[in-house]
Amino acid sequence: MPDLKARIEALLFASDQPLRFDRLLSLLEADTESLRNALQQLQHEYYHPGRGIVLQEVAGGFQLRTRPEYAPWVLKLTRSRALRLSRAATETLAVVAYRQPITRAEVEYLRGVDSGGVLRALMEKQLVRCVGKKDVPGRPLLYGTGQKFLELFGLKGLSDLPQLSEFAGDEDLALSMELDFDHAE
Repeated sequence: MPDLKARIEALLFASDQPLRFDRLLSLLEADTESLRNALQQLQHEYYHPGRGIVLQEVAGGFQLRTRPEYAPWVLKLTRSRALRLSRAATETLAVVAYRQPITRAEVEYLRGVDSGGVLRALMEKQLVRCVGKKDVPGRPLLYGTGQKFLELFGLKGLSDLPQLSEFAGDEDLALSMELDFDHAE
């Protein structure tokens, strides 16, 4: 088992994106139970205080990530800026995340303003992507979140998004997000 854990660490350290369980399984040529146990042990080992990284299940895979409290030092090292989103981008991203798949018209109906430019900017940042076309006249594009969205927010999947009811004081947001958009096209 120790050799398997070391091999997992090496792969996760070398990868710039989360590695899916099945990918790890094929790379390591291990059995499912051994791999699952080794990943759980590593997660437990990295969970202890005083460690600078954690092993996190995110975006459908596993990734070694910096603990949030140490992010400022990592940013100094990489000289990169944290991703900043405008209020319009944040609102649009929330609408897409909770209502996907969703058309631009539906996003604009919810926000009450033109959202084409914001959707384009979110697509450039790879937080939003086209996921198909709606089966209505004109066949408008459908938008959804992508892998980078899950990675950025540390989510295993969309089911890990907070429930809209958790947004205290934003009853209007929660109510409007639950609307039926059949008439928006």
